Amino acid sequence: MSRADGAGTARAERLAAVRAAPPGPGTIAYFDYDGTVIDGYSAGAFYRRRLREFDVGPVEMVRTVLSGMRGIRTDDDFKEFLSITLATWQGRTEAELVALGNDLFRDEIAGALHPEVWELVAAHQEQGHQVVMASSATRFQVQPMADELGADRVLCTELEVDDDGVLTGRVVGTSLWGPGKAEAVRADAAAQGVDPADCFGYANGTEDAEFLSSVGRPVAVSPTDSLRALATRQGWPILDCAPRGGLFPGVTDVARTAIFYGGMAGGLAAAAGAGLLHGSRRKFVDLAAGVGADVAFGLSGIDVEVTGAEHLVSARPCVFVFNHQSKFDVPILMKLLRDGFTGVAKKEAAAIPVWGQLFQIADVAFVDRGNTTKAREALQPAVEKLRDEGISLAIAPEGTRSPTPRLGRFKKGAFHIAMQAGVPIVPLVIRNAGEIMWRGAQTLRGGTVQVVVHPPIDTTHWVPEDAGKHAEEVRTLFLDTLARWPERRPHLGGHDE
Repeated sequence: MSRADGAGTARAERLAAVRAAPPGPGTIAYFDYDGTVIDGYSAGAFYRRRLREFDVGPVEMVRTVLSGMRGIRTDDDFKEFLSITLATWQGRTEAELVALGNDLFRDEIAGALHPEVWELVAAHQEQGHQVVMASSATRFQVQPMADELGADRVLCTELEVDDDGVLTGRVVGTSLWGPGKAEAVRADAAAQGVDPADCFGYANGTEDAEFLSSVGRPVAVSPTDSLRALATRQGWPILDCAPRGGLFPGVTDVARTAIFYGGMAGGLAAAAGAGLLHGSRRKFVDLAAGVGADVAFGLSGIDVEVTGAEHLVSARPCVFVFNHQSKFDVPILMKLLRDGFTGVAKKEAAAIPVWGQLFQIADVAFVDRGNTTKAREALQPAVEKLRDEGISLAIAPEGTRSPTPRLGRFKKGAFHIAMQAGVPIVPLVIRNAGEIMWRGAQTLRGGTVQVVVHPPIDTTHWVPEDAGKHAEEVRTLFLDTLARWPERRPHLGGHDE
């Protein structure tokens, strides 16, 4: 069995174990944060921000480097590391650090989320289990992810704040590193009236051995070598998560990315020649999408599996709505839709160097999103693409990439466009794109993207006043599809596996 197959089997076994556990809040799942829920350490994002802002003095830098070289193996090591953090945050307001934590989560930390852990959290919640984050990190680091996961509570190292909302540089109570976390988990279970033997625990480091030993269902997640050895001796399950890339992506991923974009460039060159031969910009755009994507995907070893492929062509022109998690969504759309389509962008995007010119070549419909007082007129360029030119539109109703696999709220623009043009909506649900290229990444990983294309939704009898209701109905369809993914996944051509 290959390493990838083994990881897939372990992933399925962990999900099965969750679904086999007694349902209801009498089961609690405790998740460590750094290295478990995310790949790497959230503190690094805070420190990198300060480096970029030249907010790190030479003494602190030396202390931080020495602490990093020693590693955090004992309670004294953690206290030394924590003291550096407390010294830099002392005198800053709680509101300031909450805002900083939210910014860093959205821009950097969320992209390190392990999708395998996201699935586990969702499975626990489907069972009605309580989900609790248990971390030695501070609330400023942990709370944004806890909110995104929908966790019930957060157990973390709490920092003292004075009456003016300013950090004093002291810890409230004890830190939750090592034994402190185990004690906090036991106290939390007791407060909930839950037997720890009925609880799950997920962690990645040996410092959490006591925590894992205190629950009845421990799991070592992407464990350090020492925890892996301990888990093997204890018979604890091990779940290895795919690495999220870090600052230095592997040679294989760099090579794959170069091959992918090289193939895309080759396809574009061939399309440009054909476009000149036919004297048609539309011919160039269509060939660039189909041929460029086919060459790039074929050379890089990234696969696409589609359920409902017949709906990609059955109701054009139409508005394709898709969930947006990754920059890789655009090549996926190129491979799926191939020709006779374009996208929608805000009016200001036309002025972006290079990209603005490419958008114009690709016949993108530019919409004035600032024109809120004349919303119908603002959407007119997109409506004309559909109604007058017969070109389908691909639109992400979330408006922007979501930082995690959680589906964002759907805006109403795509639904107004479909109504005004008198064309159907075709929901296109993408799964796994964020595992091929996660938020903030510049390289591609190997794997298979899975897509479900739902039958066209007739908008003939829709009225503008109900656009919000229809947007929510379609979003619910996306949520249901993602939660209960079809078992049969025909290939891109529509043939069964």
